[in-house]
This record gives sequence, structure tokens and C-alpha cells, in this order.
Amino acid sequence: MGGTFDVLHRGHRKLLKRALLVGRRVLIGVTTDRFARTLHKPHRFDTYAKRKRDLARLLVRWGVSSRSKIVPLDDRYGPTVRNSKIQALVVSRRTLGTAREINARRRGRGLKPLAIDPIDLILADDSRPISSTRIRRGRIDREGRLIKSGERKERSKQLE
Repeated sequence: MGGTFDVLHRGHRKLLKRALLVGRRVLIGVTTDRFARTLHKPHRFDTYAKRKRDLARLLVRWGVSSRSKIVPLDDRYGPTVRNSKIQALVVSRRTLGTAREINARRRGRGLKPLAIDPIDLILADDSRPISSTRIRRGRIDREGRLIKSGERKERSKQLE
């Protein structure tokens, strides 16, 4: 699995838990700063070092750090198109297309396609997906609860 993992939230935790449920060992790609800049996110994001550190702390807290490895992602595919030991890919439905591209590239290299395990996006209280962008804009918190307009500036400042 892979992603930017900026402002870890309930959706990230669901994705991680699913990967840890289906895999003995989990490889977690985190976008590098260089690659994340190419994604043209509509907000600033934490550095790779901080995002990796926050994710590693979560994995330690859950007691699964020995079963997981965090690697840098310099492109959309990471090691999935080269590593024959990878067997499955857990993705959100939003990134299902990328998972299919990965399998096409693997086939082109003579590798077995990955089993794809898509999960539904987690919705906030307003029935829209939880995302780091919405959290950074002060619309919702990390659990998907709506933030009142008067609290938005304060919440946004806390994330800077």
C-alpha cells in the first residue's frame, strides 16, 4: 500500500488495518517530498521525515512495527512493479485505477499480477470522504467530525 499519509486520519487507519489484516508483512510506501510536490496538493503537507515518523509511531502503538516496513515512494508505482515477492495491494476505491496500472506493468515485466483489495472511503459526518485536504482546510477533524466555522482558523493554525 502507499500514499502521502499527511495528517494521519481515520481513513488512513482503516487502510492500514486492512493491509495488516490480509498480509503477514506489510510494505507501506510514503511519497517523498519531491514526488508529493508533483501531486499538486491544494495545501502544504508535512515533510517526508515527519510523515514517516508519525506513521512509524502509529505502527509501534498498534504493536505491528515488526510486521511492517515503510519505504519511500518516488513515483505512483514504487516497488510494486519490480518486486516479485509482493503478492497483494490494498487500496482505496479512489486509487483502484492505479492498482490496475500496476498489474498491467507487472504483466509487461513477466510478473504475476497482484491481488487487489479495495476498501471504501471513510465518510465524514457530512457524507463526504475524509481527506487530509479537508482536515488542513479546517472543515473536519481527523475522525471526520465537522468543525464549526468559528473554530476553523484555530484548527488550521494547529496543523501548521
